[in-house]
Amino acid sequence: MFSVETTPEMVAQTFKRLGKNLPVIRKRSGKPLLLAEKILYGHLVDPSKQELTRGKSILQLNPDRVVMQDATAQMALLQFMVAGRKTTAVPTTVHCDHLIRAQMGAKEDTLAAIKENNEVYAFLESCSKKYGIGFWRPGSGIIHQVFLEQYAFPGGMVIGTDSHTPNAGGLCMVAVGVGGADAVDVMAGMPWEVLAPKFVGVRLTGKLNGWSAPKDVILKVCEKLTVKGGTNKIIEYFGPGCASISATGKGTITNMGAELGATTSIFPYDNRVGDYLNATERREIANWAEQHREFLEDDPEIAKNPEKYFDEVIEINLDKLEPHVVGPHSPDVSRPISKLGEDAKKNNYPVEIRYALIGSCTNSSYEDIERAADVARQAARHGAKTKIPLMITPGSEQVFETTRRDGQLQALESVGGKILANACGPCIGQWQRSDIKKGESNTILTSYNRNFPRRNDGNPQTLAFIGSPELVVAVSFGGRLDFDPTRDAVETGGKKWKFQPPGIADDIPKKGFILSKKGYEPPAEDPGRIEVKVNSKSDRLQVLTPFEPWDGNDFEKLPLLIKAKGKCTTDHISPAGPWLQYRGHLDNISNNLFVGATNAFQKEAGKTKNILTGGVDEVPKVARAYKKEGLRWVAVGDENYGEGSSREHAAMEPRHLGCAAVIVKSFARIHETNLKKQGVLPLTFANAADYDKIQEEDRISVTGLNVLKPGRPVAVLLCHKNGSQEKIFCNHSLTVEQVKWFQAGGALNLIRRRQN
Repeated sequence: MFSVETTPEMVAQTFKRLGKNLPVIRKRSGKPLLLAEKILYGHLVDPSKQELTRGKSILQLNPDRVVMQDATAQMALLQFMVAGRKTTAVPTTVHCDHLIRAQMGAKEDTLAAIKENNEVYAFLESCSKKYGIGFWRPGSGIIHQVFLEQYAFPGGMVIGTDSHTPNAGGLCMVAVGVGGADAVDVMAGMPWEVLAPKFVGVRLTGKLNGWSAPKDVILKVCEKLTVKGGTNKIIEYFGPGCASISATGKGTITNMGAELGATTSIFPYDNRVGDYLNATERREIANWAEQHREFLEDDPEIAKNPEKYFDEVIEINLDKLEPHVVGPHSPDVSRPISKLGEDAKKNNYPVEIRYALIGSCTNSSYEDIERAADVARQAARHGAKTKIPLMITPGSEQVFETTRRDGQLQALESVGGKILANACGPCIGQWQRSDIKKGESNTILTSYNRNFPRRNDGNPQTLAFIGSPELVVAVSFGGRLDFDPTRDAVETGGKKWKFQPPGIADDIPKKGFILSKKGYEPPAEDPGRIEVKVNSKSDRLQVLTPFEPWDGNDFEKLPLLIKAKGKCTTDHISPAGPWLQYRGHLDNISNNLFVGATNAFQKEAGKTKNILTGGVDEVPKVARAYKKEGLRWVAVGDENYGEGSSREHAAMEPRHLGCAAVIVKSFARIHETNLKKQGVLPLTFANAADYDKIQEEDRISVTGLNVLKPGRPVAVLLCHKNGSQEKIFCNHSLTVEQVKWFQAGGALNLIRRRQN
């Protein structure tokens, strides 16, 4: 069995592959190569025959690693068990970070999670031990921070069952968030398929200074590109400004590239990355990277004329970059902190902030917490306390232990901060709030990466704004959106004082990190003796039954389940929060299907008409009613349908309850792939205006499925209640292989057949 660790030998093998593939690519393309192209194309299965048309070709790739978090790993491993392999084909790890609720504090919350989720953790650990997977226990850290500390390496490729996997792009990896079925493919030894991306270059000049932080770079990029501006694109940062940003700061920027819909984001290798590798006991890997820098940066010609080689180029002068705050409800609603108060008044946002929260996988490094602690120390010198609750999430046990030793956590606690577990917590809906009622409008300020409605606390009326950790902490002393800590004074004990910009923070501790693998469990040396047990009566885990294959017939007069209007993210299709406990039980979690989605025909979210009875009910109940009658159904959506989290439950639940096809104006990349993997037909309106033709009680037919093939539009017949019919056309992006997934009833059925 191979090592789960990222060894120098593994890195050497990767560079050997790059050295073999890239000359072939250079000869075929006849042009200089971007950094992102080098790593991406260097992992091609067959560089000599692979079509490389940006935005059109489907690439077949061999990733080096797979990484999963506990919420998505459950379903991925349940699928992998069905695939019939004895061990994973590539090094894989599971990280328990999503199921820990934030309520009382680090120790109490972790112990409560272990008790509440014991059945799930036991399944994940035993499954990991049996199939050669490294397992990180609850409390050991957030998946992306731990991966950065332990496994990431320059030049490599990793796929992960979490949309913020691109965090590892800060260490010069091509790191892509995928659904669990994609992970299963790679763990089962199959190539991974992805649309050949376009490339956006972000040229950084100058140097961050004052209050500006790496967070402000990505918030500015979100403003420029919007939440769908990065779809099917790789964002590559280049230019002299890159060298001024730490490795973990780079990770913050690439992490939030997920909010752009980007395939991934990446920075070039530089001395800051090398320093971080050395500080985390990966000196040999740093040496390999130094020796092969030609693979880890753009070819020299590109800097002279980047517009010639990137599909799009934007520029950011770090010298002039102001600290920004984005939100509410979307990470591309942006303005500098100096304009936030004015904007809040204009839009009637609740000005008083109820909570300030820092950390999460995006901003939980040593450097982040040191910058935040600098602000806290300034306030402490004036005897000030935060005016609102302040919650802090360290990214890993390594960061927690090191910042506790060096005093940053104590500085934050001294002004009123509460330290939470090394887990995702409020960032992904695992927040036990008791200060508001559902539907109560209120404002929070975080340093997280995502701020869709319901995301943090399940309340659709919580307005979440995002800024850098140091800015969030500073604002907590004013407690209002119209408090600008870069300009406004704080009053303590009758005296007024102002914050100074945080000093330059160490990204690598002067005393070194307290290196930690606390909570890590390696695979079993005798996996044959390990038994993975799933209680048949469990309400949290359920062994999967393969979906039925396509019966060879067109979809005839299927009822419309829902016509989603406006933003419909995976959080709307399959909310997290309390539903996380059912991530390993497909039937139970399907009771949340579309409960957060706005139906174009209903005033209340999550409701739809049952055309069999004429009554209005909850969407999952109507879907189950159709399934009971043997009816499959169709869902319709708007633009960028399925953006946000990579959770494949948002595709598996519809399939489980009878979805045959989803028709939308446009898809987010990961979700479209997830639907394909589960045998659901994802279609886009050839004419976006045809969305308006869909009526509440339509019966929908999808025809010509016996001649379904790449590039051929599909005819769809809308049968209206009044007896009239309209014929429209829809497009799809299925490849020859993906058509086989559809016909087999899902990609897993095809994998199992091939394994057998």
